[in-house]
Amino acid sequence: MNARPDASSLPIRLADYRAPAWRVERVELDFELGIATTEIGAKLLLRRDPAQDESLRLDGENLELISIALDGEVLADDAYRLVDGGLEVHGARDGSVLETRVRVHPAANTALEGLYLSGPSETGFLLTQCEAQGFRHITFFPDRPDVQAIYTVTLRADRARFPVLLAGGNPDGSGELEDGRHWARFVDPHPKPAYLFALVAGRLEKIEQDYRTADGRDVQLKIWAEADAIDRCHYAMDALVRSMRWDEQAYGRNYDLDVFHVVATHDFNMGAMENKGLNIFNTKCLLADADSSTDDEYRRVEAVVAHEYFHNWSGNRVTCRDWFQLSLKEGFTVYREQCFSADMNSAPLKRIEDVGLLRRAQFPEDAGPLAHPVRPAEYREINNFYTATVYEKGAELVRMLAGKLGTAGFRRGTDLYFSRNDGRAATLEDFLAALGEANDVDLSPYLAWYGQSGTPRLKAHGHYDATRHEYTLTLSQHTPASLQQPRKQPLPIPVKLALFGSDGRMLPLHTDGQTDASEIVVVLDEAEQCFVFRDVPERPVPSLLRGLSAPAVLECDYTPAELALLLGHDPDGFNRWDAGQQLALRAYDALRDGAHNGAVNAWCDTLAALFDDARLDAALLADLLVPPGEIELAERESVVDPARIYTLRQQLQQRLAARIGADKLEARYRSLAAQSTAGIDAVSQANRSLKQRVLQLLALLDPTAACHHAATQYLDAPSMTDRLAALGVLARHDAARSVEPLVHYRERYASDPLALDKWFALQAQLPGEGALARVQALEADPAFTLKNPNRARALLGTWANGNPSGFHRADGAGYRLYADRLLALDALNPQIAARLATAFNGWQRLEPHRREAAHAALASLAGHDQLSRNLAEIVGNMLKG
Repeated sequence: MNARPDASSLPIRLADYRAPAWRVERVELDFELGIATTEIGAKLLLRRDPAQDESLRLDGENLELISIALDGEVLADDAYRLVDGGLEVHGARDGSVLETRVRVHPAANTALEGLYLSGPSETGFLLTQCEAQGFRHITFFPDRPDVQAIYTVTLRADRARFPVLLAGGNPDGSGELEDGRHWARFVDPHPKPAYLFALVAGRLEKIEQDYRTADGRDVQLKIWAEADAIDRCHYAMDALVRSMRWDEQAYGRNYDLDVFHVVATHDFNMGAMENKGLNIFNTKCLLADADSSTDDEYRRVEAVVAHEYFHNWSGNRVTCRDWFQLSLKEGFTVYREQCFSADMNSAPLKRIEDVGLLRRAQFPEDAGPLAHPVRPAEYREINNFYTATVYEKGAELVRMLAGKLGTAGFRRGTDLYFSRNDGRAATLEDFLAALGEANDVDLSPYLAWYGQSGTPRLKAHGHYDATRHEYTLTLSQHTPASLQQPRKQPLPIPVKLALFGSDGRMLPLHTDGQTDASEIVVVLDEAEQCFVFRDVPERPVPSLLRGLSAPAVLECDYTPAELALLLGHDPDGFNRWDAGQQLALRAYDALRDGAHNGAVNAWCDTLAALFDDARLDAALLADLLVPPGEIELAERESVVDPARIYTLRQQLQQRLAARIGADKLEARYRSLAAQSTAGIDAVSQANRSLKQRVLQLLALLDPTAACHHAATQYLDAPSMTDRLAALGVLARHDAARSVEPLVHYRERYASDPLALDKWFALQAQLPGEGALARVQALEADPAFTLKNPNRARALLGTWANGNPSGFHRADGAGYRLYADRLLALDALNPQIAARLATAFNGWQRLEPHRREAAHAALASLAGHDQLSRNLAEIVGNMLKG
């Protein structure tokens, strides 16, 4: 059983931070590994802060203490005390050596933090997950990121059951023991916090490759997985090599150990973990092949492999002082990952992907009861702060700083940051100070972005003086109040902008100190400011916040024709897409309000013209043809009716399909289908993306024809992308015809967990009130289990987060079922239960009947006295908001 922490524990506050009274200089860990029980011996060389007069206290949870000794002497019972959440030891002094031995139970650890078993007892393997506070489930230790130590780890186990033994650092010996057992030792020469500790033991296969770093180190790269998955790891190896080379070139960062291990597991709470020298990956972020992986999943594998590797410097060599600084490593590394992906693929398409995620996930988070700053002021359960705000908004703040400093200036700043803080636990202030000092600029005003929650709303109004040929742009900012921060201060908002003439060409910009540039950045750092442009030959159309130069919502008095001009002519793919998204929002408003169809016609007409433009990249066209999703549309409503939003969005897409015309859609589909391949090159992926979108639009006009194409495509599909796209069209538009291919898919991929996750998720996304019964039926499938995080997310998470019209039933039945499942999940895995509970975000803005039902479900959850600290915090914040 997993212990249930007290949900009413006091919050931890940033303002209360104190350096540790006790540090650990060296750690020797000795593991006697077993499935049911494992024993861990720990030998800690302690260092005391002479300025602090505190007795030694170590963190520890769910540990059975077997023995304890200090400086070689076994401690009497009155020389130590087991307390809630830890161990207190009397008599320790600077330089003391503390030795403990504890017992843990990996097979019973369903929370998947600390040491646990992945897979069945007979065939699974042991592994660890220690971020954020999992190490305290392994041994008694000051489990905080500003305690960094040198680790020596010895693993002992039965050779037949655990032929592979891995830990972080460099190999330092191995050998045979009696009774068929063996041992392996690893030493990490780089001081690291406990959250970066890792071990793996079990039956695993590997692929490997030699690599020489730019500074001449020879490194063995090894990716490990179970036998049925190892052949799908080759793309990840390719991505790893490209990541290492890119980091050497873009940031001057080289790998610093002799080996680099990556391990895949099906049982993991996160996407992956950057443990020093031993990265552990959820299989969904590592395995890839054409038969079972979509194009999106290939890109995700590439991005996550890069993300975890980049952490070797932005997170490992320079770690965060405390968990309030989490975005120091995560936001910075997400930004680095995004730049890598943009360089490997298409920069505009990557920016569209990233901004789309920001608007779907982070903007709603910022506007709801779970809003918090990128650097929160307090927390109760740190695992609840692995959020879109910390990751995605954090990355946007780094992007702002990089944009302000320029490529060369940002590189100077990061060089200084890494060199100054190597081996240290740093803060956001350290990061901004290094960037600023390297460029002789004060970046301290940007700290306000890290301490203030909410998404700024940027209002823009332009005035053209035809007599003087001057254009005055007035910008103002406002961030809505939140419960913890009723008053928001103005932020420095970099606004990248351009002016367009009536013929769609960019105009030269003439301002004080700036001449003839076609694109510039102005900084709005007050509540309102005016910017004047001279020698403007005609009334221009402004393009504002280009590239989303700051994570803000733009409100500008555009006419539909002006947005259509930007959509039709902007040379930058992202900005063209963004103009199309703004125009689609106007079109949605017009449909909702029964207003004149000017915006609808402008959106449809412009896209129909672009559909005929053979020069336009197929992948970009596919993105342009997709209006904002239901979650983004809900943000425009003061009272949210998910069913009505779904209906209006369908109507908007039907208008677009009709404007393009069935004949053109049919012809384009046939042309793209004739080019189908299993290739993962950019052209093949682009064609598949557009083919999928064309088929979806055709289905809105002629479901019979579209489903005929989909049935053929499913049978002939050379890739999972095509197969899943066809199955989605069939399931949405011809339920009867989809039965056979759904059964076929289920049988074909019965032994492939990742492919089955897609099968569950596809059906969970089918809209309408019938989704509830479908989810209940899928729960009865023998392959469904709450014990596997991927499976729970695929069915329940997709239904609640990705199917608004199906989850938000008017009768509240969806909320009641979901609350029941969260309770069951919380008893197994509190982290996953808390993350899935965020699906209730925004419940206060639902129409009255749904709002009342959602509140009742949340209140029922809150009334249970056995909630984990994780879930209790999320539910409590929901009800307070």
